[in-house]
Amino acid sequence: MGVVQNSSVASVEAPAAYSDRTQWMAMLCGCIVGFAYSSNYTNHAPLAPALMHEFGFNQALAGFLTTGIFATHAAGQIPGGHLVDRLGAKRVIFCALVWVTLCNLGLAFAGGYWQLLVLKILTGMGTGICFVGGARYVHAAASRARMNLAQGLFGGSVQLGAGFVILAVPRLNLLAGWRATFIVCAAMAVVAAIIWLAAAPNVMSGTAPAGRFGEMLWAPQLWLLGLVQMATFGLSLVVGSWVVVMLVKVLRVPATEAGLIGSLVLLLGIISRPLGGVLRRHVGIRMLFISSLLMIALGCFAFVSTSISLGVAVAAVVLIGIGIGLPYAGMFSRAGALFPGRAGAAMGLVNMLGILMILGGAPLLGHLADLFGNFRVGFVVLGGFALLVSAVAVPFIDSAEPEFSRRSA
Repeated sequence: MGVVQNSSVASVEAPAAYSDRTQWMAMLCGCIVGFAYSSNYTNHAPLAPALMHEFGFNQALAGFLTTGIFATHAAGQIPGGHLVDRLGAKRVIFCALVWVTLCNLGLAFAGGYWQLLVLKILTGMGTGICFVGGARYVHAAASRARMNLAQGLFGGSVQLGAGFVILAVPRLNLLAGWRATFIVCAAMAVVAAIIWLAAAPNVMSGTAPAGRFGEMLWAPQLWLLGLVQMATFGLSLVVGSWVVVMLVKVLRVPATEAGLIGSLVLLLGIISRPLGGVLRRHVGIRMLFISSLLMIALGCFAFVSTSISLGVAVAAVVLIGIGIGLPYAGMFSRAGALFPGRAGAAMGLVNMLGILMILGGAPLLGHLADLFGNFRVGFVVLGGFALLVSAVAVPFIDSAEPEFSRRSA
């Protein structure tokens, strides 16, 4: 018999009795995938000056490289999750890593801007599947006691890949040039694909997709989790980019130092995402989400002051960075628990909503800065959005722990 869902939280089939060694190996391989794909989808950003100089395009067109990859990365979440649910993570992730490799090799030999844009758009199709496939895989591999930790570690590995891009890619460019940098990133995806094929345990989801696909797409609980993802991950890239601009223009911080400070919004996720997975075992999901959103709101409101100091700005960035990372594991573990047979697609829906915040929030903040001549209104809007989600969405998230039931033979 299949898993039966009720009106609150779906009954989750007990994970297969994988050994501790198998679980840890699966989590390690999932983290390698997370690091490899995230190193390949934003690697163009630090190379933008070199690419603009090489091909003679402006900053607006450079921005479309990011928009292009995030658009397809978002669009691939639900279809990619559905593929993983149907075909299994092992083969789908391998194919996605090969796709990402080929796209980045193409970028290394690009001869013009439009080739760069098309290849970044194509890359997003592969990275979207890598994310949702990795999240689905570690969810299926981990025992109930380790499920949140597994998600936290996977999420931290994604942020580690983003950190590699921020810190290592500019140095690789200086040493060997932008073409060689894309080749190095592609080589990392190749290594990850080989490790994945050779070492990743065969993990079965244990249950076939049950219920109608449309019911999953419109499940209120998933949309509530998606709002939290919008107010955390989605908000993180918006804040991270505009904090750098604010530090340079308002506090006159050198661009290199401002970039490092702004990157903390993402880099702190390397620690805060796994930490959130650990805390989830001891803290209720609503309390964890509300506490994190209040931290984000407080950090955003700190930038409203007309006399903010550099120390306060750094403290606010740290507060936002920690608040953004803590809910991650709980969100995706809960999404997978709600729809055990469609966990990949459910996680994809939640993440897609977060990415939509990135696509719309960054230009909105820029428009508000142009309209009012400062960044304060934008940060009020972002902090207010975090408070709004904590007040109108989180209280309606089902706090009941899913019960594990075994499938009949």
